Amino acid sequence: MAKSNYPPYGIDYPDGPTGRFSNGRNIADFLAQFLGFDNPIQPFAYARGSEILRGVNYASGAAGIREESGFQVGDRISLNRQLLNHKTTISLFSLLLGRNVGATKDYLNKCLYIVNMGNNDYINNYLLPQYYSTSLVYTPDQFAAILIQQYSQQLRTLYSYGARKIAIFGLGLLGCIPQELAMYPPTNGSSCVEPINNAVQLFNNRLKPMIDDLNSNLSDAKFIYINITSISLGDPSSIGIKVVNAPCCMVSTTFAKGQCAIRKVPCNNRNEYVFYDNFHPTEILNFVTATRAYNTTLPADVYPMDISHLALQ
Repeated sequence: MAKSNYPPYGIDYPDGPTGRFSNGRNIADFLAQFLGFDNPIQPFAYARGSEILRGVNYASGAAGIREESGFQVGDRISLNRQLLNHKTTISLFSLLLGRNVGATKDYLNKCLYIVNMGNNDYINNYLLPQYYSTSLVYTPDQFAAILIQQYSQQLRTLYSYGARKIAIFGLGLLGCIPQELAMYPPTNGSSCVEPINNAVQLFNNRLKPMIDDLNSNLSDAKFIYINITSISLGDPSSIGIKVVNAPCCMVSTTFAKGQCAIRKVPCNNRNEYVFYDNFHPTEILNFVTATRAYNTTLPADVYPMDISHLALQ
């Protein structure tokens, strides 16, 4: 059910609905553009032949660090399975490069990797006790610790496959997304569900130490952290945003709850909204996030460098 290959998704994307959970381009699209690519990175399902040498996108709706995250919406490709898909791509790389192990390794060492995982381990796991026992078994701090431990191992696996330049995106203010606001109305005058933001921050707080650990213990590793919470702060009206707590599209209340209802006309002032559906940002927000991750002006946004500097390493 976690699919967005239907209208009104992609209403502002040149190819229409493609599976991007937005009205237009996503963060990866903008980063590819900033890096000088003429076209978006192809998804693993469709990448063929020499085009895989440009890069491959393994993203999957509702996927998480934990294998079970998102099971209630049907099949999805977890981070573990995405790593297996990447291993398949590396085998194809080797064939294209004449089965030259050294050439394959050198190629992968130069690639830039963008990893944006963990949101679904909260939205589609820890915050849904009707489907998952994690919030009954683990305190927020324990869950964050377990999640980081597994994530760190997965990133070490990515490194073992040849990755050296890796940008890790932190989690956003999940207590401010429309879906959580609908499920847990804020109290005490807050505009967000602060217990959720506090739980997520326990995970984010562990990302910098994880980055330091990976960089210290893995030879030639260059991991960086993109602080989405920092990027999210500030006055949204400065970029013309007027609506911060409601979706632009009409969302489904039955099938794929919180996603855009099929073929319903969305708002026409999409650049004034933070959220397109109950979970995902609009293109304008993706642009701002990608811009600040790529070439930051605030030290708090990235650690220890931004993506533009990582790409040059």
